[in-house]
Amino acid sequence: MQQLATEPGGGEQGEELSLAERAYRVIRDRLVMLEIRPGAPINEEQLGQSLGVGRTPVREALKRLQYERLVATYPRRGTFATDVNITDLAHISEVRQELEPLAAAQAARRATATDRATLTALRRELESADSGRQDATELMQLDLQVHRAIYAATHNPYLEDTLVRHDNLATRIWCLFVDRLSDMAGHVEEHGPLIEAIVAGDPDKAAHLARSHVVGFEQAIRAAI
Repeated sequence: MQQLATEPGGGEQGEELSLAERAYRVIRDRLVMLEIRPGAPINEEQLGQSLGVGRTPVREALKRLQYERLVATYPRRGTFATDVNITDLAHISEVRQELEPLAAAQAARRATATDRATLTALRRELESADSGRQDATELMQLDLQVHRAIYAATHNPYLEDTLVRHDNLATRIWCLFVDRLSDMAGHVEEHGPLIEAIVAGDPDKAAHLARSHVVGFEQAIRAAI
């Protein structure tokens, strides 16, 4: 069972994290990857034990996750993982089709040397996706890493937060239909040219590729339904 790291750092941007922040990130990703199934009840005590923390960090994390539509709390019933509704796909895609190209373009303009090194390392990981050595879970985790690295490279915390939330919701839909998707590796590998455009500092190409990626994602999901 995944527990929180005790050492500082190790977060998405390498900063020193509080227990509540680390609890939030672990619980969030369990919800995103459907390790906590949609509709499942959330037991704060059991969750805290699995993470090696008390109930307070878990409770703080769940408050944030409720705002992000990953958990829902009902009076006298408790807290539950939210359901995954395919009807949400159009709404999520509508937002991402506008903001993903903006993020890609801004990343191409603003990425630091550290950002470019991170993205280049992820580009190398993408190259191994074609070998078939990675399973569906590993591919989806890599997909999340790439998206979050691009968002971080925008150096716009408001844009980053918004897109992380929407990408999380899109990934939950993807996880729900993963067994029906025929070319997961191909979808993930599409990030290769996008990363190259960002690292090369080409905002127009990056924006075009990002929009195509989002549109292709929605089409692939709808074809799998």
